[in-house]
Amino acid sequence: MHKIINDPVHGFISIRHELLLNLIDHPYFQRLRHILQLGLTNYVYPGANHSRFHHALGAMHLMMQALEVLKDKNVEISEEEYVAACAAILLHDIGHGPFSHTLEKNILNGIHHEQISLYLMHQLNDTFEGKLMLAIQMFQNQYDRTFFHQLISSQLDVDRLDYLSRDSYFTGVKEGKVNVDRILKMLNVYDNQLVVEEKGVLSIESYLIARKIMYWQVYLHKAVYGAEMLLVKLFERIDALRKEKKYIQVGNSLDYFLKSSESHQLNDEIIHHFMQLNDNAVWHLVYKLQDHEDVVLRNYSRALIRRNLLKSIKKISNSFDEEIKASSLESSIKNYFVFVEKIRFKSYSKKQEIFILPKNAKPIPFSQYSKLNHLELNLKKQQLFYFFYPKLDFIIE
Repeated sequence: MHKIINDPVHGFISIRHELLLNLIDHPYFQRLRHILQLGLTNYVYPGANHSRFHHALGAMHLMMQALEVLKDKNVEISEEEYVAACAAILLHDIGHGPFSHTLEKNILNGIHHEQISLYLMHQLNDTFEGKLMLAIQMFQNQYDRTFFHQLISSQLDVDRLDYLSRDSYFTGVKEGKVNVDRILKMLNVYDNQLVVEEKGVLSIESYLIARKIMYWQVYLHKAVYGAEMLLVKLFERIDALRKEKKYIQVGNSLDYFLKSSESHQLNDEIIHHFMQLNDNAVWHLVYKLQDHEDVVLRNYSRALIRRNLLKSIKKISNSFDEEIKASSLESSIKNYFVFVEKIRFKSYSKKQEIFILPKNAKPIPFSQYSKLNHLELNLKKQQLFYFFYPKLDFIIE
């Protein structure tokens, strides 16, 4: 079997392995067509309509390229390892739910999407008669050749290389473009660890700068974040009403998760309902709430549909504070319209270093090798405080 997929970012993606083709055709993977990679980012960047499906295929393509580079450098990689690594990265995002990270804590309380991905991998492993066992080991970092896991999940993995390139392309933010080909060509393996040859260090520095730009200009853009918080606060309001025995019915599998706010334990029943969910299921809910009697649900759903986004300010003025206090909003719902959010971002973490390999020497941690102080490599987190509020004349009592 052989299939060629034309990708706008990487060009032609050639898939020759039957297992990978069968995984792509599986309903679990096809569901990713209907989950946008960047959620509500298209409210700011209209071109950002690419899906998790696109990203997973692109990441698999980069994995194939990376493995071919390593093989050319005399790193022994068996056919079984090759297919397993490609399968692992292909399925790495299969556990994402509607709007991905935005609603991760609101739909399946207490369960990270990687836990769901792993659960689904085990289900697929049963379906495909144990052919995914090595892929699961690589995904969990339980395989003794660590560089495979580092290609899947690290500070320099094919996941990040694809989503930065793809998100930059579809948003039009050219400052986020990464020289993927150059980085892949500079990869090597030292003592079973993934390293970057010294002559590729400038490409790594450029990659980290591009990643930082994409976070501040796209992923943490104040309007994007404001749109996402509309959706998060809407689900928080649904949860608050549920505790008052006021239930929201949608008419799809979302009802299963809206009826209980307790932490879920993964099982086949939950997975069955979760696999029925995508962005469309949530939009169905949002549209249904436009005329709801609750002022928060009504206004938040209308705000999402009409793109009347939450606004942000750095400091509350006395006049604004007085305006809020004088508003007719009940005290129990004011926190839905005026609140503070902390945004955290690590530009680089020493806990999971990228290693640079000088010629005829041992690998050196990137934080020790690079002199880029402006990357703030030692800074654990950056905080911005945002106060969100809709126009008060928009609130409909």
